[in-house]
Amino acid sequence: MSGSGSGSLISLLALGVPAALAVVAIASPRRALTATVVALGLASVFALAVACRSAAASSMLGVRLDVATCVMLVLITSLGAVVARFSMTYLDGELGRERYLRWLLLTLGAVTVLVAASNLLVIAGAWTAASLCLHQLLTFYPDRPAALVAAHKKFLVSRFADGCLAVSLWLLHANVGSFELDHIAAWVAGQPELPTSMEVAAILLVVAVAARSAQLPFHGWITQVMEAPTPVSALLHAGVVNIGGFVLIRLAPWFERTSPAPLVLVIIGLASTIGAALVMTTRVSVKVALAWSTCAQMGFMLVQCGLGLWSLALLHLVAHSLYKGYAFLCAGSAVQDWKQKGAQRSQAPRRIGVAVAIGALVAVGATSVVHVIRSTSWTGPADVVLAILLALSLAPLLITRPTGMRGVLSLVLRVVGVVLLYLGWHEAANYVAPAPATPPTVVGWWLTGAGLVGLFVVRTLLHLAPEGRVARSLHPWLFSGLYLDEVFTRLAFRVWPPRRPGRSQPASARLRVVTRRPLEARS
Repeated sequence: MSGSGSGSLISLLALGVPAALAVVAIASPRRALTATVVALGLASVFALAVACRSAAASSMLGVRLDVATCVMLVLITSLGAVVARFSMTYLDGELGRERYLRWLLLTLGAVTVLVAASNLLVIAGAWTAASLCLHQLLTFYPDRPAALVAAHKKFLVSRFADGCLAVSLWLLHANVGSFELDHIAAWVAGQPELPTSMEVAAILLVVAVAARSAQLPFHGWITQVMEAPTPVSALLHAGVVNIGGFVLIRLAPWFERTSPAPLVLVIIGLASTIGAALVMTTRVSVKVALAWSTCAQMGFMLVQCGLGLWSLALLHLVAHSLYKGYAFLCAGSAVQDWKQKGAQRSQAPRRIGVAVAIGALVAVGATSVVHVIRSTSWTGPADVVLAILLALSLAPLLITRPTGMRGVLSLVLRVVGVVLLYLGWHEAANYVAPAPATPPTVVGWWLTGAGLVGLFVVRTLLHLAPEGRVARSLHPWLFSGLYLDEVFTRLAFRVWPPRRPGRSQPASARLRVVTRRPLEARS
């Protein structure tokens, strides 16, 4: 069989994934679990076929045939099958279960179209479709004012992102003349310098991705959508909110050639990472803390994209999806785990400095091993910042004092295991995601290093001295979420107020109560 013929057959497998989900959603939503299992089977066969295919990455029938498509299709359909299975039990006896399952399948179908498409216009359309379908899931309980307000805020943010994305696509098409990813990459590679309109289009794309990824100050809705069923939260945090990072990975050849957009992305992502990670420390609700964690994790993934670390961004996307899906579906038992971890933290000896020093030695050694494997040398701030970040990530493992030979052995195995996983997954991700064609700016690297080191220092001070001057000064601001959501909600609702809940109490009074009352009191 010719290469084009085999490519067409493989593309049909990918097209069969959203087709199976859509057909069952329309014809028989009660068979949602069967549909997701079939979709997972098709995605797995597609991934196997692409892996066995000797040809280079290409596009056939509107499907992008590369390893990134395989990874994302298998990830989404796997999460979809788990969420569908959980939903069948979670919503057993609910009158609207069939309606819920229909919108669940349509949301999954839209996301699978997005990750498989080779046309940027199709990607944008599927992104909007996934957002609109998810809106129906977030308003599954239409008699809950809090759910309607949170979903309305997400709707406004998504439509703002759609507007930015539409202008970005218009500017891109005016220059390139095509929405095909291959054509965009070829056109960008042939330009000695990108025109100003393409730079503006890239910045608008950054704004759209930041809004859809719940970055500050567009974050409020993601911390307030807990009125929706638990599997909807799992689907949102594990899948839909991650899409922005994948879109940037698809557009990496264009994005790397722009000068201001990557730095803007680093600044937005770093601010959200630091702010959300600090606010998360003041939350007493497990689900709300997980929501703030998602905001911080998405910020960190956007920082990786801004630095051109596409392989790490894809690896982060996959790991975050799996972790958050598990965390939300196990939220019931997470309370006990949270309490146990809090007790362990309170009993941990104050050896932060020693832990960081040991972690730094291990990090420098691990980074040196990577350079030996690749036959390269330490160059620029990138290696220094990566070594620092690896050291900070290893520090929590080294804080607790080991007791006895078994404790020492366990500590050594954990550190070695983390380092080996870091090296192994990093090399695997390099095979999947595109390598940066141009090195990122030095300013971005130093901003990232300084910001994350500062975050580590502040969180350490809050941990060691919860009643100290720093904690007393920061706690009112962190507990209020830096007051960003209040300002955004007030301005957004003046432009487009939410619809009235159908109850006897005046809508304005109810909405005022919902938007101003602390979320922990509502969850």
